Amino acid sequence: MTIYIGADHRGFIFKKRIVSFLEKKGFAVTDMGTYKKDPPCDYPLISHDVARAVVNSKNGRGILVCMTGLGHVIAANKVPGVRATLCYNKRAAFLARFHNDSNILVLGAKFVKQKDLFQIIDTWLKTLFEGGRHLRRIKQINKIERKYCKKG
Repeated sequence: MTIYIGADHRGFIFKKRIVSFLEKKGFAVTDMGTYKKDPPCDYPLISHDVARAVVNSKNGRGILVCMTGLGHVIAANKVPGVRATLCYNKRAAFLARFHNDSNILVLGAKFVKQKDLFQIIDTWLKTLFEGGRHLRRIKQINKIERKYCKKG
């Protein structure tokens, strides 16, 4: 599995730590920016690049980091096929995958404690989608998406 990762200037330090963590676990990681803390940058293009990479990959997932995570989750979810979820704790990361089949994890550097960071990521990566009634709901989301979005 390839992990596509991106961050703005406020998530840059977390991103560096996450890349190292993922590589030590044996994941292929594609860093999609930003590549430096200064000058400040705008997050929407990074969100878009990671989101497009995830939906165009066979088995990829994404991780986005900014100060709150709020902007990234909004921007990434504009790309058809993305189910980006903002998770500030391990339980939310579990449910994001188990119930929502999340393909992009969004983290807020201001709200996620460093001691919890890797547990959140590990939980999100290891949790399988339950399916069942949740698959029915994912299909409903996909139908809404098709109604309002054109893929491409």
